[in-house]
Amino acid sequence: MKDKQKRIRSSLSTQAFSDFYGEHNYIIKEGLIALLICAVGDLVAGIILGKMTFFLEAFPGLLVVIPGAIGMRGNIFGSFASRLSTYLHIGLISPKFQFSEDLNYNIFSSFVLTLVLSIFLGIVAKIFCILLHHPSMELIDFILICTIAGIISNLIMLPITMLVSFKSFEHGWDPDNITSPIIAAFGDLFTLPAIIASIFILKALDFNILVKDIVLAVILIGVLISFVYCYRLSDETKTILRQSTPILLLCSFLGGSAGGILNSSVETLLTNPSLLTLLPLFSGESGSLISILGARLSSGLHSGLVEPLSKPKGEALHNFAICFILAIIVFPLIGILAETSSVMFGTVGVGFDKIIPISTLAGLILVAVMVVLVYYISTVSYNHNLDPDNIVIPVSTSVTDSISSLILISVSLVILGFLI
Repeated sequence: MKDKQKRIRSSLSTQAFSDFYGEHNYIIKEGLIALLICAVGDLVAGIILGKMTFFLEAFPGLLVVIPGAIGMRGNIFGSFASRLSTYLHIGLISPKFQFSEDLNYNIFSSFVLTLVLSIFLGIVAKIFCILLHHPSMELIDFILICTIAGIISNLIMLPITMLVSFKSFEHGWDPDNITSPIIAAFGDLFTLPAIIASIFILKALDFNILVKDIVLAVILIGVLISFVYCYRLSDETKTILRQSTPILLLCSFLGGSAGGILNSSVETLLTNPSLLTLLPLFSGESGSLISILGARLSSGLHSGLVEPLSKPKGEALHNFAICFILAIIVFPLIGILAETSSVMFGTVGVGFDKIIPISTLAGLILVAVMVVLVYYISTVSYNHNLDPDNIVIPVSTSVTDSISSLILISVSLVILGFLI
């Protein structure tokens, strides 16, 4: 009798999963494709970071900047893409790449936010170095590196974000499943080269201390004027800046804390470069996965498919399940990619037997925490008449960046300790 009941329960569970997959397989497929594309960009970023040991040693404190800079691209342009997705879904803008007031306001706001956050990130990085007693560059170097890298990334990321959003919608794909991971991948891909380029520009300005001071003064004045003008430009830009700026400042602080955590473990990372390669992969895939969840919940709240309840139900739980299915596939894969690239490029690796469990266990722990957090960030912001498109992705990806660094380092130390 008990065996029969077990078989019935097993059959029902199999049937339930089959029905669930049949209903949501297009979301899983679109999300998986986007995450795999994202993994390619993150892998390149990881390989670059694995080869950046010279810059990390020559410019003390640079590692504190990197998670915040990578996260900032995802936060600003992920929110930009999420707003574009919502506008496309409800028909406010056309996917024909035609400029309109709504689109122009979003472009200008994103550019201004990047400049403001870049300055703040440089200041936060220096503060963390002082508080944690880490050797570091001068404050002016932090600010100039962050701001120049932000300008370079902005010029690349704005057109890419619009192209990906419009083309995905035009081809019948849901931008909520596609844009955030792909944009995050491009952000990860271009952020580190932009930081390296900004270092070379900084070195070119280093022939006279007055030149750097003048450049910094021009940047600060320009950013202040741009922010005030953007705030007064329209109700749309005012809303974006008013809702996004405090959240993104918090996100930069969290990004700096993630960098501080990494900088505290810099010796472990430098002696195990495959972990350095895994870092952007793990952070990028985690952020992209959570961005998919955040974008879907945001659109669901706007369209009424997701109810802002105190306990998640229905479509919200379905989105949680999709997130875990993607996590089970993606996190072992990025561990394999990180170690394979280390072998191919002659970098010291920790071994497949160690890096796969590190990546998988850290990823599942992270997702278990973040699905709950993202849901309540979404519903609380929606219930308080705040646009989730401006709140959810920046906060969730920044918290993800911060927590992911801590979880990855902690799990790495535990597993390496057990298996050595």
